Amino acid sequence: MLAKIGMRTKRAEISTRLESSRMEMSAVTGWLSKVRYKIFGREADKGLLFKIFIYLILIDAAYIYLKPVLHMVTSMVKDAPDLLDPSVNWIPRVIYFGNLQDAWEWLQYPKAFGLSMLLSTSVALLQTFSCAIAGYAFARLKVPFKPILFFFLLITFIVPLQLTILPNLVFARVLGVLDTVVPIIVPALFGLGLKGALFIIIYRQFFSTQPKELEEAARIDGANVFKVFFRVMMPLAKPAILVVFLFSFVWTWNDFYLPSMYLANTDTPPLSLGISRIASMIREQAEISGPSIFTEPISMATTFLMILPPIVLYVFAQRWFIEGVERTGIVE
Repeated sequence: MLAKIGMRTKRAEISTRLESSRMEMSAVTGWLSKVRYKIFGREADKGLLFKIFIYLILIDAAYIYLKPVLHMVTSMVKDAPDLLDPSVNWIPRVIYFGNLQDAWEWLQYPKAFGLSMLLSTSVALLQTFSCAIAGYAFARLKVPFKPILFFFLLITFIVPLQLTILPNLVFARVLGVLDTVVPIIVPALFGLGLKGALFIIIYRQFFSTQPKELEEAARIDGANVFKVFFRVMMPLAKPAILVVFLFSFVWTWNDFYLPSMYLANTDTPPLSLGISRIASMIREQAEISGPSIFTEPISMATTFLMILPPIVLYVFAQRWFIEGVERTGIVE
């Protein structure tokens, strides 16, 4: 009897030990599973390792884009001792604004800024309106030979601007509008060129995604095609309008080719053309009197004055711009 009781006690002890061992193993297994899920994630894009990889890519990309800008800002505020001292690389000892002042005077910045703003704003507004009409027509209206017209629109991506600039120059000279902003602004009213084709496609993509029931309801209420466009579609197209306006504004602001063709003989050129003239002037001075240590800082200062307005515009409009890019289908 005592022997049977001892055997039962031993079996109970063994089972208790086995149960505790199982609990310990399950605890270790659960802890390892948590660590694995934390590092690798339950899905491929949820783990810590994937997030570290993404952040490394984003930091590298940000560094690639920001390094030239930081170099430009630090270079333009260096004085002569800092420029001659090889130990001064990123952070100058003294903040010197003389290079910015020289660039401001050489660019004739108030006049050049006003001309660039006039060109960019006028072209952006006209293209935003005219391309919206064309995009709506391609997306919604039953136009004869619409596929053929859209094919011709796509061809404008192939035809380079340099192929048509000579007849346009001759035509502008005949009309007496050469050396004015008219040959640059007027084509935007008709959505011409590579930019116009791109913006028409953006509007077409946006209008194609809108439900047809909105137009049908407006027509039942007695609205014609103009009221449908202006009162129904255009209020919905605010994301596309913002994207097109910003694209057109920045594109025109940075454009050098058209101002160099149509405004080559003006006394006060836009900023994009003024930077090129200053670079040519610096090269001529270097050939005559030798290179100067202020060549790079002044070049950086002129570039900074050139890119400052679009940066300020994007800082205030980035949230709506990103939302507009997502909703217009550009990222698809």
